Amino acid sequence: MRPIRLLLADNHALVLQALRFALEPEPEIEIVGEARSGSEVLPRVGETEPDLILLDVRMPGLDGLQLLDRLGKQYPETKVVILSGAEEPELAAEALRRGARAFLGKGIDPAEVAPVLRQVFEGKVVSESFETAVGVSVRAAEEFGLTGREREILERVAMGRSNKQIAGEFWLSEQTIKYHLTNVYRKLGVSSRTEAARFAYDHGLAGNPWPADQNHHESPGVG
Repeated sequence: MRPIRLLLADNHALVLQALRFALEPEPEIEIVGEARSGSEVLPRVGETEPDLILLDVRMPGLDGLQLLDRLGKQYPETKVVILSGAEEPELAAEALRRGARAFLGKGIDPAEVAPVLRQVFEGKVVSESFETAVGVSVRAAEEFGLTGREREILERVAMGRSNKQIAGEFWLSEQTIKYHLTNVYRKLGVSSRTEAARFAYDHGLAGNPWPADQNHHESPGVG
């Protein structure tokens, strides 16, 4: 089986370097080129004929969403995975509506990128189900008065991440994360991380069901 031909499109040199470092050792992936602005993407696609594009949603010139529209018309066989500095549910849903096959935050572990690309190449990632879940999450958050940042932090608490991990992902201090969590607890009427996570799953604020057969220990407070 031939390797997956991949085009990297990001205007940050450090991001491109990190992606190359993570993906070049993968025998199933061949990086065929790079684009550092939105205006470079379409010409590069024509030159390199990639199977997949890993595309920054915030490109200068044409942004990722505009490029999704054009790529869908000019190169419908080329699959696109969107990269974003912030995992914004509304943005993810819009990208999927415009034809993206997956949406990755730049905080993702580099080791997890290659498996996602393989799944997308095989047609296994897409989706309407994810798009629906994100839409439900956004509406539910609005219902309880959560801000976008509070919703993002709650989602990560529900995923079991610590304040330190969340702070690192958003480039915020742990004290700021605790401040946001205090507001989340107040708005949801809960008093612990476990209660917040259960509330998130029960009310559509997180994407996966709470494991019914798993025992969870209460972790009081916001720390």
